[in-house]
Amino acid sequence: MNLKILSGNANPKLAQGICAKLGVDLCNARVGRFKDGEIQVKILDNVRGADCYIVQPTSPPVNENLMELLIITDALKRASAKNIIAVVPYYGYSRQDRKAEPRVPITARLVADLLATAGITRLLTLDLHAAQIQGFFNICVDHLYASPVLLSYLRKQKTPNTVVVSPDAGGVERARAFAKHLDCELVIVDKRRPRPNEAAIMNIIGQVQDRDCIILDDIVDTAGTLIKVATALKEKGAKKILAVASHGIFSGDAKQKINESCIEQIIITDSIPLIADGQDLHKFVVLSAASLLAEAIMRISNNKSISALFV
Repeated sequence: MNLKILSGNANPKLAQGICAKLGVDLCNARVGRFKDGEIQVKILDNVRGADCYIVQPTSPPVNENLMELLIITDALKRASAKNIIAVVPYYGYSRQDRKAEPRVPITARLVADLLATAGITRLLTLDLHAAQIQGFFNICVDHLYASPVLLSYLRKQKTPNTVVVSPDAGGVERARAFAKHLDCELVIVDKRRPRPNEAAIMNIIGQVQDRDCIILDDIVDTAGTLIKVATALKEKGAKKILAVASHGIFSGDAKQKINESCIEQIIITDSIPLIADGQDLHKFVVLSAASLLAEAIMRISNNKSISALFV
């Protein structure tokens, strides 16, 4: 099996974790900058005829990381790699996945076109913001779910009075599946968003009085919605509040706001590296997705089922 794992600068620790699980060395490559800031890439190992997996979430700084992915892809294509698989645990620009209002772009489709045009032959990703984004690609997409990683941790934290909370109507399906796996009830928060990154809590559907609440979302960015939901739950008599998300972006002062909130713990994966920035991180629990991604890579290489991981 001629398999190579490469990494840009977005999340080299995750790439090293994947390599450790697979028992291979990280491919030797230089991803730096010219003096003017342009990205400079050189593949130092022979990759001719190899299946090359580039571990590179397109997380902030999203434009830098996306360009690194595109340029590494071009380098591999010109070095005669057999297949180039982008391992993108967090798929950036995914929140603009439709024309929700006039004269706006569909960036999720634009990025899909960029990746395919650059030479990506397959995409391996984790918890897309909307599952239908897979339809924007004309290449194979393996869509993984962080649920096995998150559920393993949550089962140890669960109490008899736990409920799973969907922070909006769009996350009900995800929350319902979690509630089923944890054998607990589902609560739905009905909210309206007056403008991007702002949320107004309207109503809580379900019983949260004297219960432990697990707020489940796919992405935590500014944490505005998360904290408003947590506050509303607390006002309704919730006992203990945990937050769970696949991807922790934590823009601006999000970490500080979480530390000052009634949320006791926030659980995320390492799809995006958590940077302290001088903040206290005692509320933050980071679970590694390296084993899940490594298993998926091995199954792709051996032509085995990916969906069997989530049965």
